[in-house]
Amino acid sequence: AGFIKSPLSQKRLTQDSVELYCEAIGNPIPEIQWWFEGNEPNETYAQLWDGARQDRVKINATYNLHSTSTIYIANLTSDDSGMYECRASNDPDRNHLSKSPKVKWIRSQANVFVIERPDIKTQITGTSGKLILTCNMTAPYPAIEGHEWMHGDKTLQTDAESSAFTSYTIEGKMEEHSGVYECVYKTSPMIKGQVNVSVPPQVMAYKKSEHGNEGDTGVLTCKNPSFPPVSSWLWYKNGQDPIINGSGRYIIKSSGNKTELRILKLNIEEDAGDYHCNATNSYGSGGAMVNLRVRSRLAALWPFLGIVAEVLVLVTIIFIYEKRRKPDEVLDDDDGGSAPLKSNATNHKDKNVRQRNAN
Repeated sequence: AGFIKSPLSQKRLTQDSVELYCEAIGNPIPEIQWWFEGNEPNETYAQLWDGARQDRVKINATYNLHSTSTIYIANLTSDDSGMYECRASNDPDRNHLSKSPKVKWIRSQANVFVIERPDIKTQITGTSGKLILTCNMTAPYPAIEGHEWMHGDKTLQTDAESSAFTSYTIEGKMEEHSGVYECVYKTSPMIKGQVNVSVPPQVMAYKKSEHGNEGDTGVLTCKNPSFPPVSSWLWYKNGQDPIINGSGRYIIKSSGNKTELRILKLNIEEDAGDYHCNATNSYGSGGAMVNLRVRSRLAALWPFLGIVAEVLVLVTIIFIYEKRRKPDEVLDDDDGGSAPLKSNATNHKDKNVRQRNAN
């Protein structure tokens, strides 16, 4: 057996996690085991199993053409520091209780250093339409080569200062910029602090006015873009008791920061009106209103019928106008005979010419 990939030594903070990877090849396919030796003088190597250390250790292995194995340790403590050893062997007697294997286990080692996580004190200050977020890391801590401020995947600010204190300023109110912000210290390993800008729910309706046809399903939707997420949603109609999911023709679907009220088989008389969506989180509550209008199924025909009526009126007006219009005036007989006809004048001229030729 031989190693294709060996685990790499790593530095981690307490409460972080670590993952080590090992890959071996051989014929037959070798088995991979993980062993650990702590930093205490009296500690010796002990084999690690999946689920060890109060189920913080997870081991995944695959044997297909060659062997691969990954060990994952969650929520690290200082006791997890030490030497981790990946062992591989394909000797048939490798796990025999009395026989020694002919081929020894090959080994690859990696050190894991777990450093005590420094405490980071965070603060939010609001003044003159600004929010100032601050992080201050207490000693001892590794060498700092700079800072970054993050909001989700977006980098807001970066610098190369070595101070344990860092700040970020936001223009606006807390309600407009709620969320999770991170102050990142460029150290080895990297250290992060979290600043939560938390506000009561800032509920918004997708549409303030919804329209539905009688007999169809009406859908009303509200959302909460603020932090922290909503813990519970409630729907009301016209200030009445809360709507219960599944009662009557109501179906409510809520997930995190979004809620949806469906009303089956809309009724003009019963369902039209104002609906209120109310959200609650650990910092308070907030709500929004949606107005629902229900139209008759024949409502879509009214524009067409209006066009047909306009066309009929227009045709009727044209027909009446044509009937009542006066006929064109006819010319008088005297005026018609006063001018000689061109054909007669031509005939007289031809007659005179023939008479002169005869003489």
